[in-house]
Amino acid sequence: MVSVSVIATVLNEGQAIRKLLDSLLAQTRAPDEVIIVDGGSSDDTVQIIGSYADRLPLRVLVEPGCNISQGRNRAIEAATGEIIASTDAGVRLAPEWLEELTQPFVASDPPAVVSGFFLPDPHTLFELALGATILPIHADVDAHRFLPSSRSVAFTRLAWQAAGGYPTWLDYCEDLIFDFNLRARCGPFAWAPKAVAHFRPRSTLRGFFRQYYHYARGDGKADLWRRRHAVRYATYLIMLPSLLFLSLWHRPAWLLLLPVGGIAYCWTPWRRLRGMWGDLNWLQRMQAAALAPLIRVVGDVAKMIGYPVGWVWRLRNWARPEIHWRSSDER
Repeated sequence: MVSVSVIATVLNEGQAIRKLLDSLLAQTRAPDEVIIVDGGSSDDTVQIIGSYADRLPLRVLVEPGCNISQGRNRAIEAATGEIIASTDAGVRLAPEWLEELTQPFVASDPPAVVSGFFLPDPHTLFELALGATILPIHADVDAHRFLPSSRSVAFTRLAWQAAGGYPTWLDYCEDLIFDFNLRARCGPFAWAPKAVAHFRPRSTLRGFFRQYYHYARGDGKADLWRRRHAVRYATYLIMLPSLLFLSLWHRPAWLLLLPVGGIAYCWTPWRRLRGMWGDLNWLQRMQAAALAPLIRVVGDVAKMIGYPVGWVWRLRNWARPEIHWRSSDER
């Protein structure tokens, strides 16, 4: 059996870290070691992790000031396993997570990378609506193109080395760049849909706005998804004003396109909600459905603000060779 090291980074996760550690204890395939890098927590995170040392093969490395990429690289450097399984603080891992994630590596022709999956673990109605709006479900995934989050992925040490490790120059979107480099150097990823990490979405609209601002800023720094961002700017800054102009100065019937566009815009979140709202009463279901367009618009605004900020950073750092990390791919 191949040896497996589970790695994670933490920073001030005292309120949430037990969820991860308890779910590691419940795994059907126990990790051979768990390496956690703390970025300099000011709360009781390190003490709580240490309290599990008698139940998990655990090592904690305290690296004040390191970012997520630096922390992950440091954990992998310290790990002894042939396979690295990456996750995040605050998640709750399905009991079969590690078993499903590592099973492909014992095949006769093992992959270099196995993609796990992630699902929302909402505690409130807003979190339910947010998860349905921004996160894919299994039915949405094209296994051949899916880029895993580092909250649920496994790879060989050789693959990590070939990809150059996690990009330490990025504070957000670092796992996407790592995925692109892995795929370019190691080929297609295997898909383990039952290797699920459950995580709680942001609990407030303000927190969600900040999250998506940072994501889009990371897109700009890394030069990711140019077309997607261009379509968003064109929709809000050209198509929508043009539609309003035509309805005011030409024919009011042009306004009928707004609800049609709105339904198309929110159809996917509403479809996901139908499979997620369970025992909610009809009023709660309507409230969740009404939150979807608001969440979509707030997320789009956050992205439109964050993306150019990231590009300004990129232009200021243009001479740094590491930011020119690829010659071709989707931008």
